Amino acid sequence: MAKAQILVVDDEPDLEFLILQKFRKQISSGKYEFHFAGDGKKALDKIKENDSINLILTDINMPVMDGLTLLSKINELGNRLLRSVIVSAYGDMENIRIAMNRGAYDFITKPINLSDLEITIEKSLREIELYQQAISSRERLIAFQQELDIARKIQTSILPKTFPERKEFEIYAEMITAKKVGGDLYDFFFLDKNRLAVIIGDVSGKGIAAAMLMTVCKTLLKATAYKGISTDDILLEVNNILVEDSPVNMFVTVFFGVLDIRNGAFEYSNGGHNPPYLISSDGKINQLENIGGLLLGAMKDMKYESNLIMLKPGESLFFYTDGITEAFNDKSEEFDENRLENSLSNINSASAKNLTQKVLSDVKEFSNGVEQSDDITCLALKFLSN
Repeated sequence: MAKAQILVVDDEPDLEFLILQKFRKQISSGKYEFHFAGDGKKALDKIKENDSINLILTDINMPVMDGLTLLSKINELGNRLLRSVIVSAYGDMENIRIAMNRGAYDFITKPINLSDLEITIEKSLREIELYQQAISSRERLIAFQQELDIARKIQTSILPKTFPERKEFEIYAEMITAKKVGGDLYDFFFLDKNRLAVIIGDVSGKGIAAAMLMTVCKTLLKATAYKGISTDDILLEVNNILVEDSPVNMFVTVFFGVLDIRNGAFEYSNGGHNPPYLISSDGKINQLENIGGLLLGAMKDMKYESNLIMLKPGESLFFYTDGITEAFNDKSEEFDENRLENSLSNINSASAKNLTQKVLSDVKEFSNGVEQSDDITCLALKFLSN
């Protein structure tokens, strides 16, 4: 705690000398600084001039303005960190009661016992310090919550909210943001009239930094994809930019794919993300081949692979972030890949929207109201016809 600023309000001239003598060590060490006033009015002027005063020792019976009136005036200032200790004649319980009702923190009686006064001052200052810490903690909590609210708005504002209705394909995605706000992202857009790009990813970290990096990554992927280069070269270029410009120890996992809606050809590359599941028209479930690839933003000039599969009409791809498989219940059990595969079973005829909502419903039922620490994001893409 900084140097305590203590105002002594009393019309007895000898009290100033006694206090300065009693607390000379604390004064010389910089622990305490005392101010003095002979009546309530002068004290009020000093309080208004010096907002660092945090403890007031005041007599009740004084000329011009008494101590009880001073307490009322202090309350009007609205300084929550200001504490008052009343000094009263022994046995004057009526005035002590009135003083406590007007906001006095404690009282001591005359004749003043200087040792008792020292204990009272120490106790009062400790209470002030605890209150300051409580206010600081509350302010930090409010600031943190405001940051999370901003991050959540950033995160959700840039994600697609409408999904096209096409005869060639269906696509649908949902994200359930965690209270701490992670950095999940998804996107889809046409590179030309026949090729649909699909992205899902997860930024390490939480809060505004993660949300901002997610925004940057999404923008870079989209801009680079419009160059018309292969999916592995897209990840290579974006990775090199993120290595140079992203915050230290923040990375992004990304799965990037391009669907040719004319024939079902799906080219993809992976940057450290969970491979999606392929749900065939007969209900079989298989993860796409994990072709490797380091997460983005870690090391420059990393090489990425691309792969090509042919989707048949009626087949779906289910993309997800680890918030799905790492969702936990009140027994600390994770939803895991086995439960996800069970959730995807026997729904090969479902639409992209129903497929997504089925998985989210199963995760919600499994977690049974337990607050999750990570975003939960999934996207379904169903090829309809060529």
